Amino acid sequence: MGLLADARSMRDKDPAARTLAEVMLLYPGFHALVFYKVSHWLFRHRRFFLARMVSQWGRGFTGIEIHPGATIGDGLFIDHGAGVVIGETAEIGNNVTLYHGVTLGGTGKDEGKRHPTIEDNVLIGTGCKVLGPIVIGANSRIGANSVVLANIPANATAIGIPARVVRINGNKVLHESEVLNQRDYPDIVRAELSALQKRITQLEERAHEIERGGGEDDFE
Repeated sequence: MGLLADARSMRDKDPAARTLAEVMLLYPGFHALVFYKVSHWLFRHRRFFLARMVSQWGRGFTGIEIHPGATIGDGLFIDHGAGVVIGETAEIGNNVTLYHGVTLGGTGKDEGKRHPTIEDNVLIGTGCKVLGPIVIGANSRIGANSVVLANIPANATAIGIPARVVRINGNKVLHESEVLNQRDYPDIVRAELSALQKRITQLEERAHEIERGGGEDDFE
C-alpha cells in the first residue's frame, strides 16, 4: 500500500475528513508517514545519519516522532498526532489507529527487541503508554491514558494503570460499556476499593453480632 492508499484510509477512518486533498495537505499523521517512509528507506540502506536527520525533520514538522528503524504496516492512522512516539524496534501491523500522546516505547532494561509489537486492527487511545517488547493482539482496544506493561491477547479491551483486560472475545471480564469510546469505561481502582469497603462493612457487622452473642467467631 502506498501513500495515496494510506491517505484514503485516513479519510475513511476520520469523520472530520472531507476530502483526500485535505488529508494529504493538512494532516500531520499523513506527513509523518511521508517522513517515515523516506527515513526508513535510508535506514534499511544503512544511511543511519541521514535516516535520523530526516526523522528529526519529521518530528519538528509534525510533532510525531517515528524512529526510522520501526516497522509499520499499511493503513496506519495517527489521529491528531501531537506527542506520538514510536521506538526503533516497534512493529505495527495493518489498519492500526493511534491517538495523540501515544508512546510505543521501551522500559530501559531490555536489549535487542525493546519496543512493542502491535498486531493488525488495534486501536490505542489518547495518552496510552505501551512499554517494552510486549505484544498487543489483533483487534484489541486500549483505553485512553492506560499504561500497558504486559501482553494483551487478541480481541481484547484493556484499560487502567497498569492496564488490565476487561473484555476478551466479546465476554466481559469486568463491567464495561458496550463500545469503547475513551470516556465511558470502568474505574478499576474505584471498583476494587468499593468491593473492599463492602467486605469490611460485612466483617464489622459480623463482629458486632458476635459481641452481642448472636453467632460464632467465624469470619470466613
